[in-house]
Amino acid sequence: MMFKSEKKTRAALSVMAVMLGAAAAPVSSFAQDATADGSQAAGAPRMGWYKTCNKQEDNDVCVVQNVVLAAGGQLVTGVGLITVSGKVNNKSLQVSVPPARLIPPGIGMQIDGGKPQKIDYLMCMPDRCVAQIPLTDAMVASLKKGTDLVLTSINFRRAPNPIKISLEGFTGSFDGEAVSASKLAESQKSLQDSMQKKADEARKKLEDAQKAAKAQ
Repeated sequence: MMFKSEKKTRAALSVMAVMLGAAAAPVSSFAQDATADGSQAAGAPRMGWYKTCNKQEDNDVCVVQNVVLAAGGQLVTGVGLITVSGKVNNKSLQVSVPPARLIPPGIGMQIDGGKPQKIDYLMCMPDRCVAQIPLTDAMVASLKKGTDLVLTSINFRRAPNPIKISLEGFTGSFDGEAVSASKLAESQKSLQDSMQKKADEARKKLEDAQKAAKAQ
């Protein structure tokens, strides 16, 4: 017989594959924290807010998500509003951050400078830690009215790592239709091409700098 907590963990693991589907390249361990002001690194690839829906066993699962990546493709922060309907009916907000986080503080969620709300970690794996909280109508309403969402985790150096995510496009994604499989694949390819271009440019810049140093 499966306990309720075990079912919750299995459900979360199942949904995570959907939530981080935007990361076209494999998500690796996060090598360094984001910029000091908590914003995304300049030129880093992203897809913004979008909705995906799929079938998992006897349930329909829809996720409105935004995945922030570093310029090299590493996970910075992923947030997903998950709605499960069918045999199981559940709504939750899930946040994924890099590993090497302090667990007791959880993740702080703040909308437009309002009072932070703590989200407790559900599980940690080698490539990410996941926090989860029940999703309420009031929470959705605040996100729709908001301008910016700030998610703050505490890294292993005991330093806060705030990541700011624009809420522009959130309402349209939440209330609108899910992205089609073909459109999502197209967006993922564009994201992957952008990351590859950035990587090639960085490699060429480094090679040019090394050649110039040798010439001197």
